[in-house]
Amino acid sequence: MRRLFQLERGVIPACDVYTIKALREIIAATCDLEGIVGYKLGAVLGLTYGLPQLVSTVREYTDLPVIYDHQKAGTDIPQMGEKFATICAEAGIKGVIIFPQAGPETEAAFIESLFEKNLVPIVGGEMTHPGYLTKDGPHIRDSAPIEMYTNAAAKGVEYFVVPGNKPDVIKQYHAVVARMVKEPKYCMPGIGRQGGDIKSAFEPLEGASAYAIIGAGIYEHEDIAAAAERFCTEVLTWE
Repeated sequence: MRRLFQLERGVIPACDVYTIKALREIIAATCDLEGIVGYKLGAVLGLTYGLPQLVSTVREYTDLPVIYDHQKAGTDIPQMGEKFATICAEAGIKGVIIFPQAGPETEAAFIESLFEKNLVPIVGGEMTHPGYLTKDGPHIRDSAPIEMYTNAAAKGVEYFVVPGNKPDVIKQYHAVVARMVKEPKYCMPGIGRQGGDIKSAFEPLEGASAYAIIGAGIYEHEDIAAAAERFCTEVLTWE
């Protein structure tokens, strides 16, 4: 699999804003900062403007990879994988986050389709908020996330989304994934406004590549560049 990011550790601003103007402000303020490795676009901007226009906007400022998080892709029938991957590839997206909650057949189909379009699949299993698993309420089986991760690893996936505000489960998932993937890489939301921090999130990974996905902690700050730089400094100096 081709490498998505140039650094072993870094920060990915999550651009969960409403307007192109706000997106431009984030990119312009952060694209030259050491430690910024890419940008995550979500469904709010995607549904409002369309992916081609968004990627084109980012490209006015930087060649850093753009990741798309459909919030949540991988929850449809398997046949939708090819169509979804095609749209992302044609728009210039480089990495795609999926949470394959629709079962292993859908997971396999989406991963295969993304690989076929030369995209990097980034597979999540457990989310950051409470009330997601059965232990917190009758919804998704407690064992489902680990199955999503191991199924992805078996298909050749190297990038995974784990909840950055849950260090205990990060450790559990890494222990399993690291037995299947030689060099696993982790993208972690939940750091900042959702209660997670760099040290607690990165420490359980035992030196594996780690990337903090940070949204409101950057774009809602009065000084976007200063906020992003603080996170970057912490990531780059973490040992």
